[in-house]
Amino acid sequence: MHILVVNDDGPPSASSSPYVHSLVRELQQAGHLVSVCLPHTQRSWIGKAHIIGQTVEPTYYRPPPPSQTPAGIAPRDGEPDNSGTLHTRPHRQAAGAETVGDAAPEEWVLVNGTPASCVQIGLYHVFRERPPIDLVLSGPNYGRNTTAVFALSSGTLGGALEGATCNKPSIALSYAFFNKNHDRDIIAEASRHSVRVIEALYKQWPQDRSVDLYSVNVPLLAGVSSHKVVYASILQNYWREGGCFVAEDVTEDTAEVAGASAAEEAKIRASEEASGEAAAGAPSVEEPVSAAVPGAATPGSGHTPLTHRHFKWQPHFSDVYRSVDEAQPGNDGWAVREGLTSITPLKANFFQAATHLHQTEFQLDPPGEAKQAGFHDLPQKPPVPAPDEKLYALISYEDPYVQPIILDALKAAVPENQLQLLTAAPGATAPTADQPVSLQNLLKGVTSKPDALKVLQITPYEVIDFDYAASHAASTVVNSFMIRKALIRKHFLASTVEQWVAKRPESVLAKHVQRTEAFEVDYAEFLDDALVEAFDLRTSLDANEVADDEASRQWWILKPSMSDRGQGIRLFSTMDELQAIFDGWEAAQEETGAEGFGNDEDDHNDAVAAADLRHFVVQPYIHPPLLLPATGGRKFHIRVYVLCLGALRVYVHRDMLALFAATAYTPPWATEKDSGDDSDDGDRTKSPNLAAHLTNTCLQDEADKGDAVRRFWDLEEPECSTGGDGASIKDVIFDQICRVTGEVFEAAAVAAPIHFQPLGHAFEVYGLDFLVSAGAASTPAGARSAAPVTAWLLEVNAFPDFRQTGTGLQDVVAQFWADTLRLVVRRQLFGQATGVDEEAAEDSGGLVLVKNVVLGRR
Repeated sequence: MHILVVNDDGPPSASSSPYVHSLVRELQQAGHLVSVCLPHTQRSWIGKAHIIGQTVEPTYYRPPPPSQTPAGIAPRDGEPDNSGTLHTRPHRQAAGAETVGDAAPEEWVLVNGTPASCVQIGLYHVFRERPPIDLVLSGPNYGRNTTAVFALSSGTLGGALEGATCNKPSIALSYAFFNKNHDRDIIAEASRHSVRVIEALYKQWPQDRSVDLYSVNVPLLAGVSSHKVVYASILQNYWREGGCFVAEDVTEDTAEVAGASAAEEAKIRASEEASGEAAAGAPSVEEPVSAAVPGAATPGSGHTPLTHRHFKWQPHFSDVYRSVDEAQPGNDGWAVREGLTSITPLKANFFQAATHLHQTEFQLDPPGEAKQAGFHDLPQKPPVPAPDEKLYALISYEDPYVQPIILDALKAAVPENQLQLLTAAPGATAPTADQPVSLQNLLKGVTSKPDALKVLQITPYEVIDFDYAASHAASTVVNSFMIRKALIRKHFLASTVEQWVAKRPESVLAKHVQRTEAFEVDYAEFLDDALVEAFDLRTSLDANEVADDEASRQWWILKPSMSDRGQGIRLFSTMDELQAIFDGWEAAQEETGAEGFGNDEDDHNDAVAAADLRHFVVQPYIHPPLLLPATGGRKFHIRVYVLCLGALRVYVHRDMLALFAATAYTPPWATEKDSGDDSDDGDRTKSPNLAAHLTNTCLQDEADKGDAVRRFWDLEEPECSTGGDGASIKDVIFDQICRVTGEVFEAAAVAAPIHFQPLGHAFEVYGLDFLVSAGAASTPAGARSAAPVTAWLLEVNAFPDFRQTGTGLQDVVAQFWADTLRLVVRRQLFGQATGVDEEAAEDSGGLVLVKNVVLGRR
């Protein structure tokens, strides 16, 4: 690859440009052709500027040879001078025509211009005799370029922006340092790490022109190459009290003032190193520079006399660091503070690009792999099974809708001659709970060495051979974790979130999961006793009793904790209404001879959530929901397919579904009432008709479903304003869903390890349901968030009912399983054996990595 390197810090210098030669050497050692064009002096904070009317003049810098310490790094005692040499003419012209055949030294071009000028001159003039330039690399900057305050003025980003506007892939690279000890080993590690990041970005560059350039920030820390590399947004922040200048009295020694720029640059660097403290000598926010004005205003003039002063460049970086501390995690400033390398995809038009990648981990190639060649031919995908390896797979999903989809996805992931499908028994079509499968016995029938085989089992939960999988964890993958009720039972999910948020009140779950009251009741007559500790609910119901009308009440939704498919859900606003619901259920069960609301047999293995009317949860009803154009005013929820891989990587599939209610939405108090039983106790004990409120299509007649399921991304945008920073409302919703999904699985794994235990030799697919409200969520402190909508997590379903997607959108399910099995086969079954730890972008497909929790059980 031919790389044009520019920067805004000028030629190598221990005081202002200590990193550029180290990076150039690492790029050269990786086999790349590097051409360098730099400003001849410091040009920081100049952005993408050109100097109008200037004639740009070059000089020529020859760095020290490879045997010496890189220029810009102070030599140790006894080491030779490594400052390099400066020349007014290039080597060939200075040496004379008779020496043209001699070996030319490495030579950089220095120009009396800006970083953007360096790009123009490097691309179109001084290096035209060399091969075409593949990539413009601006940096590495001496200091971070995180947050909008830095990025908007950065000459480093300005150079990359110029390269992007010249239609070249461009990267702005910045090194964030934290102290004055610029250790050469740390610099060398950062440069090697940066080369890996640069090569991986170039290899994975989107071909749809959705990204023009990347801003990369590498923290100068020992071990940075072992830390995560994450996509991150640019934090939108602002100068606050101080700004960039301080006023000072006029001095007659203008020459002294004019010659102080180098010293001021050193002070600014020192203030960056001070981790947010103001530069030495700068006034604090509490002690502003005196603004005393001699004389007084002219009476009646309305004008205050002006004082002649000079204004000294002295920015307050405390504003920047404070903004990072106050912001939510996920931005570039946060990433660097945590010791992570941040990558921000950008368009050269002041809009951030690929926002769906923010807060996901960026995948690097394994260290030590040779990387060469051009933009389109850097290899390769993670390894598929070796030619002599076979995958033995038992695929016997109980659902005829999804069974052929899974088989097709597996056949696409594994070559036909390397895949052997197993059957449960001769003539059998599927294993059953009464006759569970034994993988050991199945494999004995096909090979004499069953213990050495790669095995995949995808079956209903009840018949998974967990014992075999546990004893063959390095070669077997099954399609479910053994224990996961911390998420899939509603009262357990409520407890998991409550424990997590109690210790982390700033958690995203605090603003995207409704507060929940859980209770257990056996008989309707004991309902009042069951709610003794449901303080919020009782307070709300008492207030509702004296409310002037139903519209002023707070409405609640009741859900049986272990039911699915929308069974048992009711709406209520008073204790009388809630009691009537339970009385009606009990009367119906008494007719059938059953006792209470369920039986005493607990579904301990969580295979299928039973309609057990014993454990219940209630939550505030979400009103108003977001209603979209061209949907008949119907309420909808979003079904998100999620993959959990090993222990524990969590992926959200980008192709989401919107499931609509059968009739147009009306508030609960304005909806026609339906008692749901034969009682006639008046409207106050009747529940609103649920057709306008429940979006689970299982409750709808086939004739009523129509377009009840649609692609989320095909829906029209609402007519309200965008989500900020130019993001669409749908992008805002997707971002919220990704953050909530990642954190709820982390909460289960970390805060509820007894009830959620991911396995390194397993994967599981889930269906998560979100309801979007029209309006921002309230934080625990009562403040409002900035988002115009809020995606609320409703529930988590294991073994989701894919049939509800319908035949018209079956390709959504097919793509999800294709992406899932490609990762499962390559990463879980064959990746460990080959040392591949990360999937390539083309293998993740529509799956977005939203959380990578290291639990020590991989």
